[in-house]
Amino acid sequence: MPRKALSIAILSVSILAAGCAGIGPSRLKADQVDYARALGDAKKREILAAIVGLRFADAPSFLTVSSIIAAYTFDTTGGVVLNAGSGAQPNYAQATGSVSYSNHPTFTFTPTTGDAYASAYIRPLSPTLVMPLAESGIPIDLLLRITAQSISGLQNGNALGGPNASGSPEFFLLLQALRRLQLAGELNIETRNTDDDKAGKSGKTDKSAKGNSADKGGVFITLGATRSGSNKEVVDDLTLVRKLLHLSPKMKTYEIIYGQSSEQNRIPMVTRSVLGILTDLGAQIAVPDAQVGSGATKPGIGLIGGETRPTIVVKVGEKVPRDAYVSVLYDESHYWIDRGDFDSKYAFTVVQNLMALAEVTDTAKSPVVTIPAN
Repeated sequence: MPRKALSIAILSVSILAAGCAGIGPSRLKADQVDYARALGDAKKREILAAIVGLRFADAPSFLTVSSIIAAYTFDTTGGVVLNAGSGAQPNYAQATGSVSYSNHPTFTFTPTTGDAYASAYIRPLSPTLVMPLAESGIPIDLLLRITAQSISGLQNGNALGGPNASGSPEFFLLLQALRRLQLAGELNIETRNTDDDKAGKSGKTDKSAKGNSADKGGVFITLGATRSGSNKEVVDDLTLVRKLLHLSPKMKTYEIIYGQSSEQNRIPMVTRSVLGILTDLGAQIAVPDAQVGSGATKPGIGLIGGETRPTIVVKVGEKVPRDAYVSVLYDESHYWIDRGDFDSKYAFTVVQNLMALAEVTDTAKSPVVTIPAN
């Protein structure tokens, strides 16, 4: 009997010690996913808050998560008392123990200011950063509707108002034709790093270049790469695209450049900055008439040319649905995106990806998540 009691006591203490030894690996499995989701959800709320704030001319602020330290404490104490009695006092063994657990995560945030703010949010996005996303599967009409202010002089909608606030009908015709060509496999995007080509010839590399690495090189679009000669619909779309963009019909590959150009082998594009994108999305929010009448904001912009639906439908109300995709509170009103609105969610994801790309520079560092494993 004493041996059995002693064995039970020792086993109890061993279990307490084993629990402490195994907490690291088990928490790593859960925390890696949980923190990734938490960072993503926080970024979504930050973006929506910026969109809504810009609707009312509030300058946005952005915080970068620099580090996350998940500090876990798992303490155990235990003891064994063995009494080998004699006579009338029975033999017995007694085990005592205690367990304490605590979690104290530490988050470090760094505000984005100065050159980093200007580079990521104020500078227009380079076509070499934007256009390759179409090759990765993002619909080119959605991508250009979000990022392009004009293409070959055809104007997108303008959040600042004016006679061309609704955009040019030909701009949206162009987007629709490009999307049909993309679905037909007749549109390809190619990035050529001209800096690397020059470096290969000279044997030197330019280490003085700053900013996003996507600014280097050029981006080219190929129209009618496969079976365009046998499909009337494709031929009509190719003819329309070349006509709207003033391109030479004798070529298939054209360079996309930022700014203006009259050359028939180039497609000039004026892109938006991240702040320009967020401002445009905010201008499409249908706010209550009372807020417009009070002067708190301007009337929303309307689009033409078959694109009358807002890029991202943001709803406003006093109570947010429990299953909203993302929501924020601004000036006593809730703004949210419905979880059942796939088109808005997808467009929001594209904006989130564009911001992530714009925030990457040669000196940018990703958040560091530290999870103790012992």
